[in-house]
Amino acid sequence: MTLLDLLGDYTVRTVALGAALLGLVSGVLGSFAVLRRQSLLGDTLSHAALPGVCLGFIVAGAREIGSILAGALLTGVLAALLVLLLTRRSRLKTDAGLGIALSLFFAVGVVLLTYVQGTGDAAQGGLDSFLFGQAAALLRGDLWIMGGVTAAALALVAAFWKEFKLVSFDPGYAGSLGLPVVALEVTLTVMIALAVVVGLQMVGVVLMAAMVIAPAVAARQWVGTLERMVALAAVIGVASGVVGAVLSAVGRGLATGPLIVLSVSTVVLVSLAVAPGRGLVWEAAKRARDRRRLRRHQALASLLKAAAPDPHRRRRSADLARDRRFLAVLAALYREGLVEELPRPGAEGRRYVLTPAGRAEAERLAAAIEGEPA
Repeated sequence: MTLLDLLGDYTVRTVALGAALLGLVSGVLGSFAVLRRQSLLGDTLSHAALPGVCLGFIVAGAREIGSILAGALLTGVLAALLVLLLTRRSRLKTDAGLGIALSLFFAVGVVLLTYVQGTGDAAQGGLDSFLFGQAAALLRGDLWIMGGVTAAALALVAAFWKEFKLVSFDPGYAGSLGLPVVALEVTLTVMIALAVVVGLQMVGVVLMAAMVIAPAVAARQWVGTLERMVALAAVIGVASGVVGAVLSAVGRGLATGPLIVLSVSTVVLVSLAVAPGRGLVWEAAKRARDRRRLRRHQALASLLKAAAPDPHRRRRSADLARDRRFLAVLAALYREGLVEELPRPGAEGRRYVLTPAGRAEAERLAAAIEGEPA
């Protein structure tokens, strides 16, 4: 079955479109959470949505998606406000406030879920699917809700782009300019709660945190400006959502939510490994170059000291120059024309000495080192 055949299927097309909307809004809003160093915020809000899911069911008396999402949004916003209250009215740091809100609301959610399941109401069947998501149950009407939330979030980001950007990087300076920092932070947090609500049916409470954070983390490795980061995070989120949905359709019986998260996590791992200038491979190569450069400098300094009139310094430097660790370095310097080999009088083997070009290079490095500030 080809990709076009898969996307021609109504269910697959609906799930893929929903996953794309989820990836889009998560990538855009998650970028601000990452830059504000609130990576745990997505985890907190997603877990805080569980009691709202149960309350929405209790109020509606049925598994009505509108009531459930409204309840999830309500408890998510309450959790966000609790975090702001704890961090601004006490000495708790942001991570501590997020941890308190996460554990408190999730515990309440588990209690409510246990209560609902113990009532014997047949309508509660499948309510626990909000823990891990049930993308196959997505309907065209749900897409309209997701699309509306996504459009509203993107419109707010576009309208307050400069303000959100300033608050994310320097809230103190934003406050000195007279901007309503608290209101802007609340707005950003509420929008992230909206993104969490959008993804509940798709990936569930437990995995939604990855969708908020992972696209932004991956994008941050490749770009250096907020504009490019937000755009790339949106692209990564959309692509990961569609890939996860297609893989779920190909592999019958595989859950869509976890596959979406695995897709975006793969992008994160690749980005952490090979992103230019930031990836682990680049860092390892840079450290290797630095080690080679250091040994080169040490070899030149050693040979320069070996030519000094002080016998003790000369012997010590000559011993260092003969160290086996520097043999490869000395061979490289020989190829560069910075050292030459001379016979060792009264002993077997040969010794390295600086050429005029090598002496000039060694003296230049010594002068540069002495000129550095202490």
